Amino acid sequence: MPISAAVPPEAAARPDPSRIERLCVERGLKMTGQRRLIARVLSEAEDHPDVEELYRRASALDARISVATVYRTVRLLEEKGIVERRDFGGGRARFDPTDRGHHHHLIDVDTGKVIEFEDAEFERVARAIAERLGFGLIGQRLELFGRRSETSPARPGRKAGK
Repeated sequence: MPISAAVPPEAAARPDPSRIERLCVERGLKMTGQRRLIARVLSEAEDHPDVEELYRRASALDARISVATVYRTVRLLEEKGIVERRDFGGGRARFDPTDRGHHHHLIDVDTGKVIEFEDAEFERVARAIAERLGFGLIGQRLELFGRRSETSPARPGRKAGK
């Protein structure tokens, strides 16, 4: 059987599901066209966008999407554990997909740039502190806020973005 006969035309024109779209389906979310678009925008983001930035990017691709739809979708994705809300200052919550793996953030307070990094030494110290206080560590998050010193060379982390 030819592929064109087996696949409806609208499905053939649609790109492969994004990482976040696949997570949504795995967690039982109904995927409307607008949710698919928001999931794709989040999957392609190399930064940590806030809802307004997600709306700007999504509406550039589909002018019919509303900011209320973006807010509702992000709230649902957060409830399902697909994205995590982050507060990097500036008064707006930003979002980080959970499928990026465990990492930490260094926020440049002058530019707002967010550098993602991993640090085995910090992980070891965090576990040791929890154990010393009588706890087994089940999770932790580190957000450092800083200003680049004049004397230090630029040393990028794992990923960079806002």
